[in-house]
Amino acid sequence: MNHPRLRAALATFTLAAGVAHAGEADVQKKVEAFIGAPAVSSVKATTYNKLYEVVLKSGELVYTNESVSFIIDGNIIDTKTRSNITQARLNALSAIDFASLPLKDAVKHVRGKGERVIATFEDPNCGFCKRLAGELQTMDNVTVYTFLYPILSPDSIDKSKRIWCAENQGVAWMDWVGAGKAPPAAADCDTSAIERNVALGQQLRVSGTPTIFLADGSRIGGFLPAAQLNPAIDEAQGKAKK
Repeated sequence: MNHPRLRAALATFTLAAGVAHAGEADVQKKVEAFIGAPAVSSVKATTYNKLYEVVLKSGELVYTNESVSFIIDGNIIDTKTRSNITQARLNALSAIDFASLPLKDAVKHVRGKGERVIATFEDPNCGFCKRLAGELQTMDNVTVYTFLYPILSPDSIDKSKRIWCAENQGVAWMDWVGAGKAPPAAADCDTSAIERNVALGQQLRVSGTPTIFLADGSRIGGFLPAAQLNPAIDEAQGKAKK
């Protein structure tokens, strides 16, 4: 739980039970009164023991009852299917419209025919991004759109500008993250795309790198080896075509 007011309030939670059969709007009002800020993005009744799902504007998901007499910060596991209901909802909530991504602001790298497509948000100084580059070089038939997302250090901004202004952006990116070859000195070019990428990443709640978006809009937060990434790409590609 990262929301500071909610975390502090949970330690001293003594809120009395409210009126029965409270609607979702009432639950939102009570939760925000408890937190002390308009922090709720949405409230939805679940089928699990009269719990309400509460999505915070920070992207976190918690549960409460209709009177908001308690708050659960954790996962709901369906014992029949052994599936993590909370993680499934978080995955759905974090999905995007892939077609809406401004691919012109991304560095394009094609492997083989490039029929499968993913988009990544990556910092040039991110260690796991370099590991991802190594895995991508073992994969075939994929086009990668990398949104340069320099959030780790000022040097990340400098390297991103050098890569963006390179004659061949895709080669410059892979030379750096894949082989450690420093990008060429920055030429005089328009680097406003990098600023737009940072704004877009913040809008999409990209909090770490690498973050991967698949063709169906689903999100993978972090590094995956090719053995796991390949089938995930295939599955998302199939869904996107339906």
